[in-house]
Amino acid sequence: MKRILVPTDFSKHAEYALKVAAQIARANNSEIILLHMLELPHQGGDALSSGSDIPEIMYFKNRVISKLEDLMEVDYLKGITVSEVIQFEKAFEGIINISKKNDVDFIVMGSHGASGFQEMFIGSNTEKVVRASEVPVLVIKNETPNFSAANFVFASDFSAEIKKPFQKVKALADIFKAHLHLVMINTPNSFKPTHIAEGIMSDFISEFNLSNYSAHIYNDANVEKGILNFANKVDADLIGMCTHGRTGFSHFFNGSTAEDLVNHAVRPVITFKI
Repeated sequence: MKRILVPTDFSKHAEYALKVAAQIARANNSEIILLHMLELPHQGGDALSSGSDIPEIMYFKNRVISKLEDLMEVDYLKGITVSEVIQFEKAFEGIINISKKNDVDFIVMGSHGASGFQEMFIGSNTEKVVRASEVPVLVIKNETPNFSAANFVFASDFSAEIKKPFQKVKALADIFKAHLHLVMINTPNSFKPTHIAEGIMSDFISEFNLSNYSAHIYNDANVEKGILNFANKVDADLIGMCTHGRTGFSHFFNGSTAEDLVNHAVRPVITFKI
């Protein structure tokens, strides 16, 4: 794990994410790229692209530079290689573009979650990044002084399409020295007899060289509740799952359990793009 991207808007939730990224970077000798997206009014963006030196733009940019420099001096980043990037772009698009341009291995983001109408109509940049990122995205909700992934729950249907992203799951579990709790959630709408579910999981696991793991089948009313309840049962440090990255009407009608978890889980959630 060489590069960790941490977007920041200087909020407390962004700081929670940066503190966790610092712990991971320190343990793995990784570099942190600290990114702030400076979204400007439409006319400002046009002026910037034409090369005009607008005092208003420079004022905001200088304020951000000052805040980033102060942030880079905090004690918990000492001894870690940290670079700063200010991007004049919409937050979601900029995060994805910077992650590709800098060949990052991992994105760590803060999120306060949302519920009800706010969740439906406003959405969040974190959700959009979870949906689109080609690299794993770790979402942090709360202050986590001692981040650990010793109990790592990975929920899946263990179908063939999960095999490729699962290689990243396994690699991260090895880095974190985690015990992988592999769990299939059985629901009334998608019920599988135990012997069928066990067979699917056994066939999937046989293709990977796993040692520190356990396999579980958990029954619940729906997938999201099942994951959250199982995570509580095993006192998980981290919840992981894959996302299809659906957009548009497909996303609206099919929903995304990964994005729901990002909104509703209190524990850290990590997502892997299928």
